[in-house]
Amino acid sequence: MDQDRNVRVRFAPSPTGGLHLGGVRTALFNYLFAKQHGGTFVLRIEDTDQTRFVPGAEAYIQDCLRWCGIEPDESPIHGGEHGPYRQSERKANYRAYAEQLVANGYAYYAFDTAEQLDAQRAAHPNFKYSHENRQQLRNSLSLPADETERLLAEGHPHVIRIKMPVGETIGFEDLIRGMVSFDSSLVDDKVLLKADGMPTYHLAVVVDDYVMAITHVFRGEEWLPSAPVHILLWEYLGWRHAMPKWAHLPLILKPDGNGKLSKRDGDRLGFPVYAMNWLDPQTGILTKGFREMGFLPEAFVNMLALLGWNDGTDQEIFTRDELVSKFSVERISKAGAKFDFEKAKWFNHEWIKRSDGDTLLSELRSLLAANGVIDPDEQYLSAVLALVKDRLTFTTDFWEQASYFFKQPEGYDLAAIQPKWNTEKTAFFADMIAKLENFAPWHSAELESFYKLAINASGMKMGELMLPFRVMLVGGKFGPHVFDIAALLGREETVARMKKGLEAFTQATP
Repeated sequence: MDQDRNVRVRFAPSPTGGLHLGGVRTALFNYLFAKQHGGTFVLRIEDTDQTRFVPGAEAYIQDCLRWCGIEPDESPIHGGEHGPYRQSERKANYRAYAEQLVANGYAYYAFDTAEQLDAQRAAHPNFKYSHENRQQLRNSLSLPADETERLLAEGHPHVIRIKMPVGETIGFEDLIRGMVSFDSSLVDDKVLLKADGMPTYHLAVVVDDYVMAITHVFRGEEWLPSAPVHILLWEYLGWRHAMPKWAHLPLILKPDGNGKLSKRDGDRLGFPVYAMNWLDPQTGILTKGFREMGFLPEAFVNMLALLGWNDGTDQEIFTRDELVSKFSVERISKAGAKFDFEKAKWFNHEWIKRSDGDTLLSELRSLLAANGVIDPDEQYLSAVLALVKDRLTFTTDFWEQASYFFKQPEGYDLAAIQPKWNTEKTAFFADMIAKLENFAPWHSAELESFYKLAINASGMKMGELMLPFRVMLVGGKFGPHVFDIAALLGREETVARMKKGLEAFTQATP
């Protein structure tokens, strides 16, 4: 790290739809690096492509970061000294820089129409606007100077393109990959300023990173081919000394490792790839997110951090503070990281087990309300959660695992009971119900001791009388320790369920 510069990093998404887990990981690595060095984490919205802008996407991005606990220090909401933080609000700034590049011979005006470029692409399947053909196309390099001046004066639509040099080697030191170099002759003349006056990513990212004093950039490896254009822009604008250090992150791959993980893969394989639910306002299509599936934000962040990074030990569970203290660019892998949803589920299960009741209760209240449980007793709910949380893979599993604590079973697993049911068991449970109506103290250990003594006295087998008791209380062969369930349900509810269950068992048995 350059000790002479205060660390400033940025996450710069486009508001075009849901936030892919790869985007969240990029934000996370920026955040961890900034916090580790006492720096600043900036959120900048790159909305220069108005054709792809989706209403609501910006708010969605900010909600995702908030849920993950990686809140920016500067953003369109938080403000800051380097605003505005939406590129569309900085539109007036970019043309001056593009014109400066033209004036210095590093860029040029291109007047080709969309139809003319389409014709070129039809005639040349691998067409790219470059040094190989720029003199045959309609631009300020091929046209006479007076013609160019006339077209500009008349307001003829045009773009500004970078003039890539020929035969130069352009290189930089990547924090993850080491020295990376490119042949300038193989790079096309990218558009810097579009006909509507908005900059493309290439110009905007350089100008904004400079103006916002960004020192380090973590971005996906898909941006590596653009690096030579960006390096030249830093140089051509006279800012090479201030160019941030770059770290190009490895891709998050499909589970089989064959290509980049996409939303389509998630749909096909049955898991989310977005941080949170995204409802596309244009299509009305809802794409499910990790939050709504029942992931805790701590688990989601922990899982993401280990996709392409590790601290060199066998540790897998990290708090956010531990990630901040242990994160290092040197431990980021160059190779792509395969996404393993089973492992993601494991992280969530482990975090649920480790989470305190208050953290989980805040996640569960809406789930309970959706199932008709409004304003449950906090102490009772905490006790229920303590019994079942080790059984939860997702927070959304809670109702399936614990619904019987809030309502009586609507049916019974009679197939597990009927084959071995007889009049002796009917008599045993009738006697047990009568005795439990006055049993005290109503605690798990005392209930278990009393129940087992009664089984021993009956001469019947333990297993044959434990299972019916469980089914009476919960409806099936599941749940935590049955006497813990009875203790929490209380005497009145336990006895009522035993009576109802006994009636159902005897009626169903010929």
